[in-house]
Amino acid sequence: MSAGEKARATAEQVVGKAVRKVAHALHNETTAAKGAALEARGKVRASKERSKSGLGN
Repeated sequence: MSAGEKARATAEQVVGKAVRKVAHALHNETTAAKGAALEARGKVRASKERSKSGLGN
């Protein structure tokens, strides 16, 4: 996993989680769903990069 891709995956997870939590606090479920999707995309990206490098978890 390249450092750039790892950073991008981590950033997506962090930003997604922050957006989701703030949106829940403001009772904005549409934005919360978008934040959850961004967080999930970051997790999938990290998983994909780990599998490409052969390191597993």
